[in-house]
Amino acid sequence: MKHILLLKLLSLALLFNVNVSYANEYAYVTNEKDDNISVIDLGQNKVIRTIDIGQRPRGIILNKDQSLAYVCASDSDRIQIVDLNTEQIIGELPSGEDPETVVLHPNGKIIYTANEDDALLTVINIEDASVTTQIDVGVEPEGLAVSPNGKIVVVTSETTNMVHWINTETHENFANTLVGSRPRSALFTKDNKYLWVSSEIGGMVVIIDVATQNIVKEFTFHIKGIHRDRVQPVGIELTEDGRYAFIALGPANHVAVIDRKTMSIEKYLLVGRRVWQLAFNHDESQLITTNGISGDVSLIDVNALKVTKSIKVGRYPWGVVIRQMP
Repeated sequence: MKHILLLKLLSLALLFNVNVSYANEYAYVTNEKDDNISVIDLGQNKVIRTIDIGQRPRGIILNKDQSLAYVCASDSDRIQIVDLNTEQIIGELPSGEDPETVVLHPNGKIIYTANEDDALLTVINIEDASVTTQIDVGVEPEGLAVSPNGKIVVVTSETTNMVHWINTETHENFANTLVGSRPRSALFTKDNKYLWVSSEIGGMVVIIDVATQNIVKEFTFHIKGIHRDRVQPVGIELTEDGRYAFIALGPANHVAVIDRKTMSIEKYLLVGRRVWQLAFNHDESQLITTNGISGDVSLIDVNALKVTKSIKVGRYPWGVVIRQMP
């Protein structure tokens, strides 16, 4: 009886064009120019509503149980807290001027944000909404990452062209690594051993050994028919199984696929214009890209390495997170 019921539900899903695999997943996309967040139902593959937010929203992350979103309202100089069940702003965190990106410590209690205009990394205690400290870093800090073991936070400085390594307990900047011009995103591997960093103007991605803070691998990208100056790596996502790295290549309008076993570039996927950030769904079968100039997101089938759909959102989509609904 249960099997018959399941078959009927699947038939109805197909009849109404509902994607069963993603029926309980929503994507939240920050739109810089519209001061809102597009909510995409991934079962229907369409925007179902928008959430008004502060001025120029960019970085967005979820808390540990995915009930809250922390959003950098850059021109409001605040990190706003959105209750995703009610889709209402329920609070704010002090962030310093012009917060652009934000990252959560694995303990779920501390948020870090980069203050691009002030060359600072701000450490925020979520519980009492207070600034624990601010740490001097390089000029125009942007990219942030916390190691999975919670011991290190890194920030990339776009003008200084460095990765700054900071002890999360002492807040000491204990090392600096020179990378390519205008570093943007950073991401640790889940084993805490390596850090991937993209350099937008340098046109490269490097892998850094966390133990030594030395670069051990460098990738550059060459797409037929596209001038190298337009190849500007930004967002990075790594699959949990260690198979792939996906790199958003900005104005090149492509996502590079790197085979992490062979450390070679396997493929380039054509997406929307000025692809910026990336996010996986819960089982990593789908990757979403934000495409700023074309004002849409692209959906990528990770197993097939194929772009399957484009969904129109607001003006200048920047950040994206995906929530698995309870």
